[in-house]
Amino acid sequence: MRGDHLDTTTIREDFPTLREENPLTYLDNACVTLRPDSVIEAVSKYYSQSPGCGGRSPHRWGSAVTQMVMTTRRAVADFIGGDRNEVIFTHNATTAINQVAHGIEWEKGDVILTTDREHNSNLVPWLQLERRHRVDHRCVASNPDNTFDLDAFEAACAAVGDSLRLVAVPQIGNLDGVSVPIPEICKIAHDYNAEVLVDGAQSVPHLPTDVASLDCDYLAFSLHKMLGPSGMGVLWGREEALANLETISGGGQTVTMASETTLDFTPGPERLEGGLGNYAGIAGTAAAIEYLSRIDMAELHAHEIRLNQIVTDGISGISGVDIIGPADAASRSGITAVTVEGADVHDLAIVLDEAGGVLVRSGFHCVNGWFQAQNLLGGSLRTSTYLYNTPEECKNFVDIFTEAVDVLTK
Repeated sequence: MRGDHLDTTTIREDFPTLREENPLTYLDNACVTLRPDSVIEAVSKYYSQSPGCGGRSPHRWGSAVTQMVMTTRRAVADFIGGDRNEVIFTHNATTAINQVAHGIEWEKGDVILTTDREHNSNLVPWLQLERRHRVDHRCVASNPDNTFDLDAFEAACAAVGDSLRLVAVPQIGNLDGVSVPIPEICKIAHDYNAEVLVDGAQSVPHLPTDVASLDCDYLAFSLHKMLGPSGMGVLWGREEALANLETISGGGQTVTMASETTLDFTPGPERLEGGLGNYAGIAGTAAAIEYLSRIDMAELHAHEIRLNQIVTDGISGISGVDIIGPADAASRSGITAVTVEGADVHDLAIVLDEAGGVLVRSGFHCVNGWFQAQNLLGGSLRTSTYLYNTPEECKNFVDIFTEAVDVLTK
């Protein structure tokens, strides 16, 4: 699968929904991606061949699951350039972020900085903490084109000084596909002895990822956005950072001893993974990581930009259609979100589906606060591409979208 261009013809043969005679055009990948045969088979294989309990039972099924969990943890670590002892399995990126939010021992007056266009998963936990009078949450305003304002960020850090405890930002925004300069942010934050949590939900599935190069302290991402099963996410953290987190799921597997007088926690990742693991999900995670490990991630990113250019060029001249974020497709990764004057974006999405078999997202994309601040109370319509999408699909979207806008705005 490596080379100058992705072999989408071969790739599409791995996905059941794309092998149908007249497959739908699926452009809602920022929400959830399709799953290849290997992931589906891995989930099924766990249930049908070794449905045991890892880390507890010594019989053959239990041992097989224990080994599978260890192998998957190592594979995930290798994929992002980390160490297996730094990989925590969670339900999704939301749970990973909440583990950090509710695992840190906050001190009154601690300040958390985020951007002004956060997904709710990287906003609500901090608002909850602020409501409990435990922290002071502040937003850094973006530039008018939604790009990150590094000067404003540096000024915000300087304004709070030693009170800065955590910076929590997305590497790529799910609203508009705009990237954030993570290494530069980390350097500034670390100068104030603050930690940095990166929401990698829209970046790890699309870009080469190396946590050492990012220099962050935590990285959260979801497997359902990168060919994996639902109900699986990852929190990566520096070992010293993870060691300072209190588990939010204390219970089975997290302790070596618990009694009325003793509470000794397990060393390593298991301390933060209380309760029975999602073993089917972990099996599917292994298959998804194995699949993506055969893909040139830099070429995947380039492929998405080429597709996004087709979408951008095709809709830019339509009256009343405005693209959120920079006009340049390369600055928006594989995402294009638009507002349409005189049309309801939900109606547009339904027409695209029913008239053309094109599946896209409509609404606020879990970035409600940004839309409210911009007085865009109707939300937007968003396309997002992935490795199996083709130029023909993007052209199909443009054609159907153009017709739908014409009909709905008359």
